[in-house]
Amino acid sequence: MIFEQLFDTKSSTYTYIIASGKGREALVIDPVIEKTDEYLQVLKNLELKLVKVIDTHIHADHITGLNELNKRTNCTRIMGEKSKSEVIDLKVNDNENIKLENIELKALYTPGHTDCSYSYLMDDRVFTGDTLLINGTGRTDFQSGSPYDAYDSLFNRLLKLPEKTLVFPAHDYNGKKNSTIGTEKNNNPRLQVSSKDEYAEIMNNLKLPNPKMLDIAVPANLKGLTLDQVN
Repeated sequence: MIFEQLFDTKSSTYTYIIASGKGREALVIDPVIEKTDEYLQVLKNLELKLVKVIDTHIHADHITGLNELNKRTNCTRIMGEKSKSEVIDLKVNDNENIKLENIELKALYTPGHTDCSYSYLMDDRVFTGDTLLINGTGRTDFQSGSPYDAYDSLFNRLLKLPEKTLVFPAHDYNGKKNSTIGTEKNNNPRLQVSSKDEYAEIMNNLKLPNPKMLDIAVPANLKGLTLDQVN
């Protein structure tokens, strides 16, 4: 299997390129629009054909590359069925599989950061978007977020995966590339709580500033803007 993890320093976003082998079909998760040329060059170097692209949720800190990649490769744009995006080609339900040759990703509805957040489980790893981060969890104070939904997504869904499952988030701000469910369960300070109310108390008192791109990124991502429309 080919697995590439790429990083956008401006938004601290991880993007993933997955394929079963060189010269085969590929899938991209959580692309950033400014990095489109880099993704296409990686795909070209590996002789891969991009056929599917997934966003884990409507991002608020960057404009997605979903639509630019679709424009330039005609790949299928995929999000969870709760997404309010106006331009998605395929919406997947909770527990529905996305197939890419001999690779399968299972969609897991994990709301809380937003009401359209999904994680994607693939064999020994899970792509958690902004729901579960390394040593943290996604904020819940905008885009119809809910700390109570986040608690359920974390404790009743993601943390019930095998402890050796690798965690690949959509962001990291400290140079870490991945973790495991077991490591996060035991060491993540946000997860050392005994109740929904305790978790909600933590999340409701973070007092974080809004993402700088919030008022630009969310409308752009809902409408499916491409580079020429953004610039």
